[in-house]
Amino acid sequence: MMRFLLLLVGLVSLTAQAVTLDDLQMRFSQQPVLRADFSQQRSVSGMDQKLNSSGNLIISRSDGLWWQQQKPFPLSLLLTESKMVQTMPGQEPQVVTAQNNPQMFQFNSLLTALFHADHRALEQNFALDFHDRGQGNWTLELTPKTSPLNRLFKTITLDGQTFLNNIDINDMQGDSTKIRFFNQRTEPKTLTDAEKPHFSS
Repeated sequence: MMRFLLLLVGLVSLTAQAVTLDDLQMRFSQQPVLRADFSQQRSVSGMDQKLNSSGNLIISRSDGLWWQQQKPFPLSLLLTESKMVQTMPGQEPQVVTAQNNPQMFQFNSLLTALFHADHRALEQNFALDFHDRGQGNWTLELTPKTSPLNRLFKTITLDGQTFLNNIDINDMQGDSTKIRFFNQRTEPKTLTDAEKPHFSS
């Protein structure tokens, strides 16, 4: 589940006009690469102390998502169309494919739909409640309606303006996760030589 929470992130560009889900999907397709920093705060039922983490990410439309947690310990996660790879220092990479873990890999298509703001794909798994909040601001609340998502999450709420800025996740155990994205960059429009190795695991 943590992989899923970490990966719930995408890029959408907006205008000052009224925003629709079709707008989000179309404008995402015009942004080939997004780089951003993130902070994550997890509240666990029964624990007073919140769990905080931070790092950076790269979303490439053609290559996938690379998520690099830097604090409180280093951890990288790569998501492509064919696999998910989690890597920690001093450990062998953990590779998830459709063959060795079908249920976990089912999230791959779902996450791709989120990145692309593909509301037709999202509607297969969620009830969607979309709001244009004016001046380019928008909110999309996802309520799971299929298993196993409806056994894991109550709601997943995304909001943003020019980019996706926040993801708030409430799960069925009473825990919550808040992910904030900032310092988003869309230049250069292709992966740099330094970034390409992240996607070759």
